[in-house]
Amino acid sequence: MGIENMKMPQLGESVTEGTISKWLVSPGDTVNKYDPIAEVQTDKVNAEVPSSFTGTIKELIAEEGDTLEVGEIICSIEIEGAGTSPAQEAPKEEAKEEAKGSAPAKPKAPTRDSGNKARYSPAVLKLSQEHDIDLNQVEGTGNGGRITRKDLKKIIESGSIPKSTDAPAPKPSAPAPQQAPVKEEAPAQQAKPAAANVPVVPGDIEIPVSGIRKAIASNMVRSKHEAPHAWTMMEVDVTNLVDYRNSLKTEFKQREGFNLTFFAFFVKAVAQALKEYPQINSMWAGDKIVQKKDINLSIAVATDDALYVPVIKNADEKTIKGIAREITELAGKVRSGKLTSQDMQGGTFTVNNTGSFGSVQSMGIINYPQAAILQVESIVKRPVVMNNGMIAVRDMVNLCMSLDHRVLDGLVCGRFLQRVKEILENTSKENTSIY
Repeated sequence: MGIENMKMPQLGESVTEGTISKWLVSPGDTVNKYDPIAEVQTDKVNAEVPSSFTGTIKELIAEEGDTLEVGEIICSIEIEGAGTSPAQEAPKEEAKEEAKGSAPAKPKAPTRDSGNKARYSPAVLKLSQEHDIDLNQVEGTGNGGRITRKDLKKIIESGSIPKSTDAPAPKPSAPAPQQAPVKEEAPAQQAKPAAANVPVVPGDIEIPVSGIRKAIASNMVRSKHEAPHAWTMMEVDVTNLVDYRNSLKTEFKQREGFNLTFFAFFVKAVAQALKEYPQINSMWAGDKIVQKKDINLSIAVATDDALYVPVIKNADEKTIKGIAREITELAGKVRSGKLTSQDMQGGTFTVNNTGSFGSVQSMGIINYPQAAILQVESIVKRPVVMNNGMIAVRDMVNLCMSLDHRVLDGLVCGRFLQRVKEILENTSKENTSIY
């Protein structure tokens, strides 16, 4: 018998951490290789993590709600026939290294008793730092005396918090457990607890922030802090497009089995314009700008409590019908909870259908690390002065574009939007095929 550790996998490009949203196994359960053992939330996607081994679940290292970096241990599995010495000796070697202070980056306490007590989850470490709790003075109720998040919450609610300053003579190595887990972005995370000072009066409703909402917030804050946003808007006369789509929609639905939406026409127009203006299809990479070859369009799909951004791969190579089918399939995956990390990868530009809920003008936050996002607003009937001076009622839509000014300038974005406008205004039965 031997012990193997399961680590947090990388569930997508640029994904650096994941949140255990639900364990699908318990200690003592037997699992086969590739059996799902946990549901993990990353940046806007919920995915099942398969077991890398066949054996018995020994210990769940991470708790539900814990956020761990890629590569951190989430659980241990007892494997039959595996060599015992490497698995058994590894914890001893780690303990020796930690006792010498040679592994400060590992979130374990060197001065604590051996066993599970010294193995703190990221959630426990974070709570202890936020409330200045000395973990050496806390008795854990978890497996093997391990300190759990519930233990700390109970202490916090009681108001009797054991602090390191209360200790009579702190040892030189004692600060190490407190300093070890601090990451580069800690200052931004440390600012979050300030929200707890918001006065709460009877009748107020406190809603816990879910893992996916935290991921969305983190990505949005990063985009706003790092990318200097600029905005531009253009109005488009889509009267001919509306007439063309309305003439097809009933027959199309009967023949194909899914809807021919206005959004499919917009996505196709954007993909075509991106091919002609590839500068827009770029990303900021610090010391260089990466202009992407493939045109992979991220589309925003909302549920009641979250926003997901699945990707239409190689959108420039697809017909309007093909794009309409893919929009329907991806939206269905989002709403049924079947969206995978693969569905979220590779996006190079985002098109957001804000008009679906009645918006006529908005300023989107760029989907980091992309260079721009386009908001397609509601199509509304408005009186418009025509070229002949006459006033007519036309179907009009606003296209609102946010751009990363490190990568893009107003000139190229203006020309790009003009091209999208031209394509849309010339969409008609005579000029456009949906197949």
